[in-house]
Amino acid sequence: MYKLLVGLGNPGKVYQNTRHNLGSVLVEKYAKLHGIRLLKKPKLNAYIGQGRVGLPAVAGDCNIILALPTTFMNLSGQAVAKVANFYKIDPTNIYIAHDDLDIGVGESKIQIDRGPAGHNGIKSIIDNLGTQSFWRIRIGIGHPQDNMPTEDYVLMLPTKEEKTKIYQDIDKIIENMENCLISPLSRGE
Repeated sequence: MYKLLVGLGNPGKVYQNTRHNLGSVLVEKYAKLHGIRLLKKPKLNAYIGQGRVGLPAVAGDCNIILALPTTFMNLSGQAVAKVANFYKIDPTNIYIAHDDLDIGVGESKIQIDRGPAGHNGIKSIIDNLGTQSFWRIRIGIGHPQDNMPTEDYVLMLPTKEEKTKIYQDIDKIIENMENCLISPLSRGE
């Protein structure tokens, strides 16, 4: 049985470290930590990596697939559905890491079976999977200030202070993902 960890973002260097690509940042850090190479798989519309991770002394290893969609954010569901179908992964074993405006900078929530709450990447995944019964790793970016349009805000780089808080939170999330399981302490029910 596989677990699928997907990092949402937009393709291309111009978007690489923007707020909207924090899901991709998480998956890239996770891959590096576990020595998993991400290779472009055009038929799946994603970069894919495969590995075994976990703490065997505690509860055994698990097989994990990492995915970074090569589609733009609003079409993320196409890639997620292709990868899930190819590897026959049940939605309850899918973890989607993404930015979230409704959570403060440096904070996160891990939840299952939630609606898109205005996130177009999540809406696309729900539409393509036909369910919202997957895990969401919501990385907080806060709301834009001074009437800045949301579309501009999410495509900007975080400030230096924000980046420090966000990357510390991403490191904490990854620590809580030991053994391919989400720690009950990190769930934001």
